Amino acid sequence: MEKALARPAASARCASVQTGFPMMTARDKLEMILARLSDRAEDERVFTKLYPEAARAAADAADARRHAGISLGPLDGVLVSIKDLFDVAGEATVAGSLVLREAAPAARDALVLRRLRQAGAVILGKTNMVEFAFSGLGLNPHYGTPGNATDPLRIPGGSSSGAGVAVAEGTSEISIGSDTGGSVRIPAALNGVVGFKPTTGRVPLDGAFPLSPSLDSIGPLARSVQDCAFADAIMAGEEPRAPEPYRLAGLRIGVPRGRLFSRSEALVEEAFEKTLGRLSKAGAAIADHPIDDLLLAMRDTTAAASIASIEAAEVHADWLESRADEIDPRVHSWLVRSSAVPAPVYLRMMRRRRDLVAAMDRRLAPIDVLALPTTAITAPLIAPLEADPNLYDATDGLILRNTQVANQFDLTAISLPLSIGERPVGLMLMARHGGDRRLLDIAAGVEQALLA
Repeated sequence: MEKALARPAASARCASVQTGFPMMTARDKLEMILARLSDRAEDERVFTKLYPEAARAAADAADARRHAGISLGPLDGVLVSIKDLFDVAGEATVAGSLVLREAAPAARDALVLRRLRQAGAVILGKTNMVEFAFSGLGLNPHYGTPGNATDPLRIPGGSSSGAGVAVAEGTSEISIGSDTGGSVRIPAALNGVVGFKPTTGRVPLDGAFPLSPSLDSIGPLARSVQDCAFADAIMAGEEPRAPEPYRLAGLRIGVPRGRLFSRSEALVEEAFEKTLGRLSKAGAAIADHPIDDLLLAMRDTTAAASIASIEAAEVHADWLESRADEIDPRVHSWLVRSSAVPAPVYLRMMRRRRDLVAAMDRRLAPIDVLALPTTAITAPLIAPLEADPNLYDATDGLILRNTQVANQFDLTAISLPLSIGERPVGLMLMARHGGDRRLLDIAAGVEQALLA
């Protein structure tokens, strides 16, 4: 029988587990992680559900194939977790909420989950998330907030909170999240791992509970660009390939200084500038590449409310008022406000957005990537955010500020960890719509240079 995890207690999580698993079978890796999770079961915040028996069967099958010299590909026997908004056949998809616990069971697995299983991935469990995926901070009053992998008193980032922590602490080799305004890249940056956001539509959304159908994308978090590339290709229905590290000599990197660099924490600024220096020494051509006019135009276009909040208000319209007392007030208040936006305003907004997406594509044509900090700040403490709704909203806006650009303008983007300073900092690379595989190649080259 599959195991649903108990509602977590308030104490801090245990320390990180070792990653790498050299020369271990898939079953041995799995049992090591299950034992660790069992030890903290009464205080579990990273996972909301485990599938131990199904995972054991998948791990044993992967080991049998390996023993016979057969492989289904690079994810065969790899331990993978999925965000708590993907359908698993026979159970309700709750999306971090109490409202959906009694929803009808899913008739079949989400399409990306079916593709991962077919590739031999061992699906360990579902990871925690912000209710309805509506925040970049990672707090959840219903199932507990996973503490950051480097400091459990600090936020994990959201909305794919458990995904970021699971990869960073080693309880998953790859975790699958969703990204509507930064929900893969933010937890990746704040926990010190890699997070990839594909172009919208590259990975099918079938069986993923929506936040904003116009902006939602599904992406992986992992320890390396290569593992993200493998997972992305499999979920997109492509033949997986190892990225070919792009030569940095002559790589054209644009830096969008201006609005996206204001109010940045000193630790973030220092890490970013040092990284630019290293990339320049490796031969990259780095120059300022302003986009503030497009950012201001998008701000004016979405002045009535964000696209994500308007579309989310429609998704949750059936229970937004009738079950308001069961919804996180920090989520509920934004959805209620956005539900009042008239349809003509939304339609004009989307028409104007199409023009701005095309304008951004033209703006990025002369360069290979934009580079900027993934988040303006490192992970703040959880307690002050829980105590002060105004601080929560202000911090959420700042955390999402840089990442949401890729969603608003339909770009592809990746966050790479920078091992500089006392807390994790992310380097974000953004590229033109549809340039996903090339961005992964560029990111692999940058990753290689930063690890040298």
